[in-house]
Amino acid sequence: VAPTTPVCEVPSSAMTGTVVQMSCKETEGSPPAEYQWYKNGVALLEKTGTGSARAANITYTMNKKSGTLLFNTVTKNDTGEYFCEASNGIGLSQKCSVKRMQV
Repeated sequence: VAPTTPVCEVPSSAMTGTVVQMSCKETEGSPPAEYQWYKNGVALLEKTGTGSARAANITYTMNKKSGTLLFNTVTKNDTGEYFCEASNGIGLSQKCSVKRMQV
């Protein structure tokens, strides 16, 4: 079954240095969908090894299975427009509406 449009939760504002968690969920897809987060239209990288992530200055953890995007400490650089996409290889992938977070 193709995924339905996911529900995204993105805070509209956050204080610098705080922990922010965004979530993305859809329940119809079978097999369960994987989630990809985007910032300003660009796919966010999944953190794999510590070396490359540190080099790329990645300050978040993205979980493609649960759909969460967790920032340990947000900075002004994390301000932007976020959305997520759910896909499971069946039918078209589905995106939620873009939501802006101001840090």
